Amino acid sequence: MSFGIWEASVPVFVSSLTNMRDWLSKAAEERSEAELLEARLAPDMRPLPAQYQMASDSAKNALGRLTGTEAPSMPDIEKSFAELEDRCDRTIQYLKSFEPESLAGSDAREVVLKFPNGMGYRFRGAQYLAGFALPNFYFHVTTAYAILRNAGVSLGKPDFLQHLGPPNVIG
Repeated sequence: MSFGIWEASVPVFVSSLTNMRDWLSKAAEERSEAELLEARLAPDMRPLPAQYQMASDSAKNALGRLTGTEAPSMPDIEKSFAELEDRCDRTIQYLKSFEPESLAGSDAREVVLKFPNGMGYRFRGAQYLAGFALPNFYFHVTTAYAILRNAGVSLGKPDFLQHLGPPNVIG
């Protein structure tokens, strides 16, 4: 089996968004939802819901850019864990709609990012995924994890890597 853009994107995004969704269940059992929705690591950082929104945007926009299609619009309006879980679910559903064939040739597709200030980047698909999309996605995933952990939610590395399931090598 070859390893390509689909393998490096869709399963990776889906696994982490599934993990993030599950963290909210644990958080709801252990801490005040209202407090966690306002939690952030530093005063100049965006709060927990924004980290979920930006992880979602990073994943769905990456697939849209890599396939030359329009990713679904998801306004950043979530104000509860249930709404953040729903956003994860909708993003996962969108990501799962891509088959490996839909990303054929996307490693060479030109991806141009333009920021509101008029500046931006020009990439080839593989460079965009490895150098921008995945690091940006994991920044927000890790920040969401760190916010929850810092607020006292009993998350650990097994929660971050729960998509691996239990160890499959014994002895």
